[in-house]
Amino acid sequence: MRIMIVPLSPSMFLRRAAKLYPDKIGVICGERRFSYQQLSQRVARLSHLLSQMGVKRGEVVGFLSRNCHRLLEAYYGVVQVGAVLLPLNIRLTAEDFLYILNHADAKVLFLEPDFLPLIESLRKNLISTKAFFLLGDPLGVDWLEPLTYDQGLEQANPDPFPEQLEDENEVAELFYTSGTTDLPKGVMLTHRNLYLHAVSVMLALQTQESDVQLHTIPLYHANGWGVTHTLTCVGGTHVMLPRFGANALLELVEREKVTTFNLVPTMATLLLKEADVERYDLSSLRLIHMGGSAVPMEMVKALEERFHCNCSCGYGLTETSPVLTISLTKSYLREAGEARYRRLAMTGLELPGSEVRVVDRDGRDVPLDGKSVGEVITRSNVVMKGYWKQPEETVKVIREGWFHTGDMATIDPESYILIVDRLKDIIVRGGENISSIEVEKALYAHPAVLECAVIAVPDSKWGEVPQAFVVLKEEYSCTAQELRRHCRQFLASYKVPAGFEFVASLPRGGTGKILKKMLREPYWLKLEKRVH
Repeated sequence: MRIMIVPLSPSMFLRRAAKLYPDKIGVICGERRFSYQQLSQRVARLSHLLSQMGVKRGEVVGFLSRNCHRLLEAYYGVVQVGAVLLPLNIRLTAEDFLYILNHADAKVLFLEPDFLPLIESLRKNLISTKAFFLLGDPLGVDWLEPLTYDQGLEQANPDPFPEQLEDENEVAELFYTSGTTDLPKGVMLTHRNLYLHAVSVMLALQTQESDVQLHTIPLYHANGWGVTHTLTCVGGTHVMLPRFGANALLELVEREKVTTFNLVPTMATLLLKEADVERYDLSSLRLIHMGGSAVPMEMVKALEERFHCNCSCGYGLTETSPVLTISLTKSYLREAGEARYRRLAMTGLELPGSEVRVVDRDGRDVPLDGKSVGEVITRSNVVMKGYWKQPEETVKVIREGWFHTGDMATIDPESYILIVDRLKDIIVRGGENISSIEVEKALYAHPAVLECAVIAVPDSKWGEVPQAFVVLKEEYSCTAQELRRHCRQFLASYKVPAGFEFVASLPRGGTGKILKKMLREPYWLKLEKRVH
């Protein structure tokens, strides 16, 4: 007798939740609430709608939406028919959307009303996207499909959608990188990638059926989409937050008894700065999980003290589905106080199913001393299938079975990894490597600093030196000399920024990351003018 091997797919998570928790509220979106049975029925209708439209296996379906139950439905309804889901970053420019939709060969685009003018401006230049569905009430726009998303679901077949997947290595989701240094690249994540990623994160974070998770981070973001799978699998409750706002977040935590949410450092800064925490009952919170970029120890401490819950940090990339490591604590270390906060702010330990190494230029593992710097590489079932239509870019980063992240890190005797910088952001001063992240963490330890970024600028003597851009908190004033003295308490003298520039804000890309390339530009232009 031959044993039937069932292909792994994130679609299995919703089927499980609908079977085991049919009447439990699975999604809260504004005033609307859906049980898992209702969510499953809506997903089936979406799959039938796409099938009736002629969407075929392997074809790309785009969604341009803020956090909403409809976007969550797409994570299951699109992949269930064998199509590829393309969640689009709403903060991109018209030029970005045109490039991505054409490069991905998207056949259908679902979009919210706010984005109609933007898509209208580029629609005639779209090569393969011919069907446009509105995620909202009818507006009578002639180039949209006659039926809106909800009207299409109402008229679609209500029967369960038959299982279609034959190969778990087929592409399920397509995410485009931010393109901060080059054109965006489409990251292909397979059904197997996404299933095994969810299992490893569930194990690490101990995701529970009783969890009520607030979707603070956009579902198109690397720190957002994984929750669509993990929380659904265990039958937890999704709470949608369309737009991040400090008090809006806290109101939902209190009203819906939220147990956990994710933040990127920018969000945490705003939350700690603006939120009137004392007004709200936040006793339901058990965990705030941080990701997106390096997290200062002081931020972890402030979050735990302010919200009276645990805080953890994680690391990953779009290309790794995304999470590779989480700053889990080891009980036998018995660390407390500053030592514990320092541990929690680290990049952390590799998750089950992933091998993560830190290697030197010759591919040898660096010593486990917490000081030697090397590149993070990994091999795992969560590493992408490759870049969409860019095999030459794929072979640059996946070599001999290992994915090369481009992130520089140390690893200590307990195997905790700490990202120190992107390879391209390392500052080389007179032959000495300086981590811009290390310098930024020192600056964040100053009470007047709200945000900061450190880059390399040209120097006639040393080749390049650190330059800091600093945003001060509104209630504080500070001078460059004060910050210089402060940094000398934490850093070797050669790592202290040569200059400090105080700015009102820092430039950011579509995912909220600080665009260091924009900070560098004026310095290189000035240098060029001096040379010529």
